[in-house]
Amino acid sequence: MPTLAASATCKANPFQTVMPHQLTVIIPCKNERHNIGPCIEAVRELADEVLVADSGSTDGTMEIATALGARLIEREYVHSGDFKNWAIPQAAHQWVLIVDADERITPALAEEIRETLADPPQDGYWINRENYYMGHLVRYSGWSSDCCLRLFHRDRGRYVGNTDHAEVEISTGRVGRLKHRMQHFGVRSYEQYMPKFLRYTRLQAELWYRQGRRASLFHLLTRAPLRFFQTYVLRWGFLDGMAGVQVCMLAAFSSFLKQARLWELHHAEKFGDAGAASHEFLVPEEAALRWSKLECGEETNTRADAA
Repeated sequence: MPTLAASATCKANPFQTVMPHQLTVIIPCKNERHNIGPCIEAVRELADEVLVADSGSTDGTMEIATALGARLIEREYVHSGDFKNWAIPQAAHQWVLIVDADERITPALAEEIRETLADPPQDGYWINRENYYMGHLVRYSGWSSDCCLRLFHRDRGRYVGNTDHAEVEISTGRVGRLKHRMQHFGVRSYEQYMPKFLRYTRLQAELWYRQGRRASLFHLLTRAPLRFFQTYVLRWGFLDGMAGVQVCMLAAFSSFLKQARLWELHHAEKFGDAGAASHEFLVPEEAALRWSKLECGEETNTRADAA
C-alpha cells in the first residue's frame, strides 16, 4: 500500500473547554463513516483538540471529520501500536486520550476526566470498557473486565507490541485507574466484524511464527473447547443468553484459528515459493474481490492450469 502523504487540516477549534491541562483526543480510523460522527460528538465538550488519524479512508470518513472541526492527519497503517505511536507526538496538547471510532465517551467519564486533569497525580490512567455485541451489553465471559490505558501524558506514554492489541507503557510507571467506563460497540454485524477477526488471528499467527512456535495436534484439538468452557462456564458467559453463546463461540474459534493459521504458515514453508503462493494471506478486501470473481467465472484456476 503506498504511503499516504501526511496532511493536517487546521481549523478554529469548536471543542474548547477550560481545564488546567488541555487535552487532545486522538481518533485512529479507516472507513468509519457510520462511527466517526457520533464518536466526535461524544468528546465535543471534553476535548481542546480532536485529532483524527486516518489510514486511507475512501467512504467519506475524512470529510465528515473535517466538517465537524477535527484536525486530520493521514498515513499508512502497519499495526495499531505503530500507527498510534506515529499520531501521539502530533497532538497539540500534553495530555492525550485515545478513542477508537467504535468507542464512546459517556458524560460521566468525561466529567471524571475533567476532574482528573485539574490536578493529575499520575501520568497515565486505565479505563474500563462496556462491550456491546450487536447492541447487547455483554456482562460476562471475561468481557466485563476489559480495560485499556488510554488517558496519558503525551511525552511519557507509548504503545509497546507488534500486534493490534499493543498496550501503552508509561515511562515513569505512575499509573492510575478511572472509575467510569467507556462504551465499546466493537461488533455491529458479522459482515463488519469478520474482517477484523481474520486480521487479528493472522497477525497473532505471524507473530508466533516469527518466534519459532509451532502448532500441534494437541493444541488444534483442545484450544477451542477449553476456551469455550472457560468463557461460557467458568466466566458465566451463559448468563448473557444468545449473545453470550456467540461471544464464547467466537472466542473458541479464534483460539482454534490462530493455531490453524500457525500450522498453515509452517505447512506452506515446506513447499517453497510455490507453496507460499498457494497459502497466501489475503486482506479482507482482496479476499472479497477474488470470491466475487470466482462466482462470476472471471478468475480461472491458474495454479491448476500451470500444473
